[in-house]
Amino acid sequence: MSSPNRPSQIPALRLAALLFGAGTLHFVRPQPFDSIVPRSLPGQARTYTYVSGAAELATAAALAVPRTRHLGAGLAAALFVAVFPANVQMASDWFRSSRTSAPAKALAAARLPLQITLVTEALKARRNAT
Repeated sequence: MSSPNRPSQIPALRLAALLFGAGTLHFVRPQPFDSIVPRSLPGQARTYTYVSGAAELATAAALAVPRTRHLGAGLAAALFVAVFPANVQMASDWFRSSRTSAPAKALAAARLPLQITLVTEALKARRNAT
């Protein structure tokens, strides 16, 4: 519990948990991530999946440690901006597919503005870092 004089570290710890889970999934089940790598990028999709997964794990670790939390929160904000094109690619693919259900299309559309919330939370965590 934070005192009235100390800002809450909860946003940073929430983001650390989210990034740890997502980063782990990049290695455990990489196929869904491969499929949303923008096709305009050079090289193999799997490389981008692994690099972004490693970046998420490293950022989660930086957010979890008080000494590196300020840096980690800034990196989290940048990471959420960097992966936005993949979310756009996913939404675009899902909306064009006749095999994608209406609820899945709604989820894909909802992910786009969610990035704003994630960036905002990362910036809040950066401000609150001790």
